Amino acid sequence: MPTLEIRDLHVSVETKEGPKPILRGVDLTINSGETHAIMGPNGSGKSTLAYSLAGHPKYEITSGTVTLDGEDIVAMSADERARAGLFLAMQYPVEVPGVSVSNFLRTAKTAIDGEAPALRTWIKDVNGAMERLRMDASFAERSVNEGFSGGEKKRHEILQMELLRPQFAILDETDSGLDVDALRIVSEGVNRAKESTDVGVLLITHYTRILRYIQPDFVHVFVDGRIAEEGGPELAERLENEGYDRFLTSGASA
Repeated sequence: MPTLEIRDLHVSVETKEGPKPILRGVDLTINSGETHAIMGPNGSGKSTLAYSLAGHPKYEITSGTVTLDGEDIVAMSADERARAGLFLAMQYPVEVPGVSVSNFLRTAKTAIDGEAPALRTWIKDVNGAMERLRMDASFAERSVNEGFSGGEKKRHEILQMELLRPQFAILDETDSGLDVDALRIVSEGVNRAKESTDVGVLLITHYTRILRYIQPDFVHVFVDGRIAEEGGPELAERLENEGYDRFLTSGASA
């Protein structure tokens, strides 16, 4: 069973004043097929965890380990981590003017698999995934994220996830900016990917509304760069009712 294991992870981000510690000893294990929800207040380090796992150069892992199936990925570049089976759906996907969605997707698939997919099969797969995500066929010829609405950007992220079939998907606030219909469609895409590939999911969110569609196996409360509390789906409901005050006012020792 594929496993993503994070042990005593410390991460700093470069600022004008110099390196600033953000993550202060994160321990987390995600097995294939599991969904782990990370919840916490703004500035607690949730997105830092996502980007440092994916290999963003702005975030420096200063100590600790991250292994995928026992293989250390800390020394890997971002593209090597992607080929190893990691996928990041970004909170703010970047625009790539002049590169069509269809070309982007096929290039990404070729890079991940090491060979280009058979064209006829690939077109069928892309069209089928787009249809399931309620995306018009013309979407494939638009430039990546250029002029996309918030919902279109998030659907495109899940389209990539469905087609690239990673072992572990990190979804950074995928529910941000989505209306009710788009949230349901995006969530259905994540659930389909889980059913067809047994992907492990690390779902970062502020709110419980997406967890009504994507059922977490575990919920982790992130405060001041550490996991302050862990539990099952019931913990998310408690956070919805009580907020994060009890962690912040107590100092959460985190």
